[in-house]
Amino acid sequence: MARVTLQTIADAVGVSRMTVSNAFSRPDQLSTALRDTILAAAAELGYTGPDPAARALARGSVGAIGVVLTDSLEEAFLDPVASAFFGAVAATLAPTGVAVSLIPAAKTGGHVTARDLAIDGALVCACQPDAEAVTWLRRRGLPLVFVDNDAPPGYPSVTLDERAGGRSAAQHLIDLGHRDIAVLTMEWERSEPGWRGADEPELSNMVARERLAGAMEAFEPAGITPRVYLVRDNVEREWGPGVEAMVAEDHPTAVVCFSDLMAAAVVTAAHARHLSVPGDLSVVGFDDIPLATAIRPALTTVRQDFRAKGRMAALALLEATAHGRADDRTPDHGPLTVPVELVVRDSTGPAPGA
Repeated sequence: MARVTLQTIADAVGVSRMTVSNAFSRPDQLSTALRDTILAAAAELGYTGPDPAARALARGSVGAIGVVLTDSLEEAFLDPVASAFFGAVAATLAPTGVAVSLIPAAKTGGHVTARDLAIDGALVCACQPDAEAVTWLRRRGLPLVFVDNDAPPGYPSVTLDERAGGRSAAQHLIDLGHRDIAVLTMEWERSEPGWRGADEPELSNMVARERLAGAMEAFEPAGITPRVYLVRDNVEREWGPGVEAMVAEDHPTAVVCFSDLMAAAVVTAAHARHLSVPGDLSVVGFDDIPLATAIRPALTTVRQDFRAKGRMAALALLEATAHGRADDRTPDHGPLTVPVELVVRDSTGPAPGA
């Protein structure tokens, strides 16, 4: 059986070879009716489309981007924030035809995905700055957009207005009369949960650092020194025992939490100790994931717009890849910031005795 080519289809339909090529690679150049006719003829003749490798070579790109989605891909999809962000990125890229590949932050089974994967650029999302994947992507000179991370000089970034979120959460509790307030947050360098010492350096996790800095902007003028409790990551095995100890032994009247997941754990620990939320303990989360309204009482939280963040990151990367290699592209326009909003629900109330 003779090999089916673009010319074979062009002869069958009665159009030029370029018109058939456009039906596959530049559909906006054709009417819907003509493209449907060409694709139907191709299907009948058993032609599946141009060879992807040859097409990538011809246009100088592979039509795919990578996403380094936190330090563990397994944990990323257990984290509703990471999965919602990835969904927004995929939805934004779908109409462009650009494919998305997930990249582990660290070497897996001896294979370095970030070194070998054929991609035009990548989003680096909420992973440690010295992650192996980030090192290899930068060595390759690929366009990168950093999301919820400290971006190296010359790279664009997309972040929430973390500082404003932390400040609004703290101010809400201050306005309710709370003075004995704890902050439950993250620090990658911590091996075990514990209170932050006064002489400890600033947090290495950019998101946690900015949220804490915002909270301190509210606490300091009010003369409040919060107890800042550090856990290594936003997963239950890291903060479960610490949350229970904080509620049972330290007895704050309010807690500002790094995430809704942590806030829900605080509420659960309080109920286990027969404490009323918010009568004995007020709790504020961050993110406004579905759990925030499913738990009882519903969480007061700082809402982030997952769709806006994912869309902004995807579009920033498309712009960066349009300029080619990282060292050849035009200068970025500085960090892009997504606003946040405090949503007051039932998990916060006046301080006991206020």
